Amino acid sequence: MKSNRNATAAQLLVKCLENEGVEYIFGIPGEENIAVMDALLDSKIKFIVTRHEQAAAFMADVYGRLTGKAGVCMSTLGPGATNLVTGVADANMDRAPVVAIAGQGATTRMHKESHQILDLVNLFAPITKYSTQIREPEIVPEIIRKAFKFAQAEKPGAAFIDFPENVADMQVGSAVPLRVQSPVMPHAARGKARKVAEMISQSKNPVIIAGNGIIRQNASDALVEFAEAINAPVATTFMAKGVMPSSHPLSIGTVGLKAHDLVAFGIDEADLVICIGYDMVEYDPAHWNPNHDKRIIHIDGAPAEVDANYIVEAGVIGDLTDIMERIAARCERPPSPAMKGLRQKIVQELSAHADDTSFPVKPQKIICDIRKVLDPEDIVISDVGAHKMWIARMYEAERPNTCIISNGFAAMGIALPGAIAAKLTYPDRNVLAVCGDGGFMMNNQEIETAVRLGLNITVLMFNDNKLGLIEWHQLREYGRKSNVDVGNPDFVKFAESFGAKGYKISKAEDLESTLQEAMNDGGVSLIDCPVDYSENMKLTERLKELTSLEDELAPVK
Repeated sequence: MKSNRNATAAQLLVKCLENEGVEYIFGIPGEENIAVMDALLDSKIKFIVTRHEQAAAFMADVYGRLTGKAGVCMSTLGPGATNLVTGVADANMDRAPVVAIAGQGATTRMHKESHQILDLVNLFAPITKYSTQIREPEIVPEIIRKAFKFAQAEKPGAAFIDFPENVADMQVGSAVPLRVQSPVMPHAARGKARKVAEMISQSKNPVIIAGNGIIRQNASDALVEFAEAINAPVATTFMAKGVMPSSHPLSIGTVGLKAHDLVAFGIDEADLVICIGYDMVEYDPAHWNPNHDKRIIHIDGAPAEVDANYIVEAGVIGDLTDIMERIAARCERPPSPAMKGLRQKIVQELSAHADDTSFPVKPQKIICDIRKVLDPEDIVISDVGAHKMWIARMYEAERPNTCIISNGFAAMGIALPGAIAAKLTYPDRNVLAVCGDGGFMMNNQEIETAVRLGLNITVLMFNDNKLGLIEWHQLREYGRKSNVDVGNPDFVKFAESFGAKGYKISKAEDLESTLQEAMNDGGVSLIDCPVDYSENMKLTERLKELTSLEDELAPVK
């Protein structure tokens, strides 16, 4: 701090952020946040300059997912703040803790029409858990503590702080950061745990739907033990991939495709659905309980959402590990005969295209090659597009938070910024951003950020020169496509122009070795891989042919 004056509100804000354990702030400097930028020069917090505020919000989003601590992003007022909106909304809907801070014009001009002034508090209110303005320097500690408390509580989300430039420069007296306190998740009520245990013991074909709440509570190991104790197969949502290792005999894959696939048929056969840490924003219960006839158990850190397709017969709220341990100790049941052969069929499907050499490369083959080159703890960040559906369906995650998918808000453009945040968080792991050409082009400028930071990350692009997921929906619904074709640059030259390395796949046999080479380069690499998305409609047609789990599994019984 400057020795010739008392601390300013901006300096106090930075001290409060340090008190919350903030490591990075992602963002772009502007005129209205220069007081904070100056205060950061005397701080241990590292400011990561991005090339777009949306990317800064995505970086904070993924940092929050991976650490459980609120990621912080910052912008100036007006257009800088509005550029944060998509990433902040993504974090809030996907239950990632984020605190977004925006500079603002002086309070002396906010009552009238004025250059770049917007009512940011009301703009961010619908997409955050807490949105406020700092109007006096003395209240900085309370606002920062409250923002982080809201962002990191169950269920996590985003908080927004509007910081007027004249307030930032005001001197403060004796205000200091507040002590960080976090509520303890309550233990399960014995009576409710006993009731749930009785229901499970009496069921013939229970199925577990495991959601992102398990990751948030670090309860993955407890889930595995719980599933083994009650002999129930586990399906995960997209964002919960890895909470049940794909290699585990009780893993039956991922739910989330709107089409009826093998996993969905497995849920059809269930006489009891046990939802643990399940956020219905990921996968509407109308898709797996359309007739309102499933007996549902809700186990989570928060009460169930009100939904006509999610009427809970029994629920237990609190610490997930404690709940699962209490229930498992009280129930005992044999394996479900109706699930015999389901996992075997799923495993066969996952490896069916491992040796396919056709070109352009089939998406199934790309997923197999990704799995071959990555260690279990390495991290895949998936963008949104047709490739996301293949990754969610086929990528075999072994540990939680090793396959990051935006699936509540499902925002395109998250992969590259997210990979930067992941590498800063886990520098010793390989980090692979997987995107389509459409998603990549939305935040491709962050290649420069990754190069400037000296990061070793790889971007793998499924390239079809179109918006492949939208074409897939159009063909499925109307039998023809509309306005999905786009033009692309030479991505190899594009990468090289930023000082990164570029690769172009010309035959399927080269993909695995190219991925390995790129990850060993020591820097930023972009791999342009032409993809055969005719497989999208082939999958749709095959799923239409499935009529029941019994018929599909007949050959493997």
